[in-house]
Amino acid sequence: MKLEDIRREYTQQGLDRDQLDANPFRQFDLWLQQAIDANMTADPTAMSLATVDADGQPSQRVVLLKHADEQGFVFYTNLESRKARDIAGNDRVCLHFPWTPLERQVVIYGRAEKLSVAEATRYFISRPRNSQIAAWTSHQSRSIGSRKLLEQAFEQMKHKFRDGDIPLPSFWGGYRVVPFKMEFWQGRGSRLHDRFMYSRDNDQWSLDRLQP
Repeated sequence: MKLEDIRREYTQQGLDRDQLDANPFRQFDLWLQQAIDANMTADPTAMSLATVDADGQPSQRVVLLKHADEQGFVFYTNLESRKARDIAGNDRVCLHFPWTPLERQVVIYGRAEKLSVAEATRYFISRPRNSQIAAWTSHQSRSIGSRKLLEQAFEQMKHKFRDGDIPLPSFWGGYRVVPFKMEFWQGRGSRLHDRFMYSRDNDQWSLDRLQP
């Protein structure tokens, strides 16, 4: 089959303005919970994070949402990674939740701000021990000669931290994406999809329907 022949209709449901909460965070919480309850994927909290480097080159990667409230959307990472370097130069980022089995997408436009050490520490100590060790092991985004070298480094870190608690690495932490726009997309038949954009003006949110 040719790629251009692969298509399907979006027929599950539509989306009207009166179905949307005036508060985009409450609307997001509702859709996220529905994605979790639908058991549609092993990672309903997976989101694509887009950043732009100093040369204007965009890049994307999947990270996991670890907290969401009216302050923003939180994820954790190596603070020396490519994404962290991009954010240091340009804090404007974009998040994308592709809940395709529900024929839904949420796109969040915002600014990424670094979490405090206290916030990062609280989350770090809640992680499984091997995940804590992996944070110490990986120099994220840097070249390595083989997987064997990575596994050896992991075993060395396991030995180093064989006794007691594992401290937070100085190069590991988190970011909160504070949104100024949030788009909710619902698939609709004949490609006449429903799109609604929340836009923030100071502490007030307005809501507009967008053409598909």
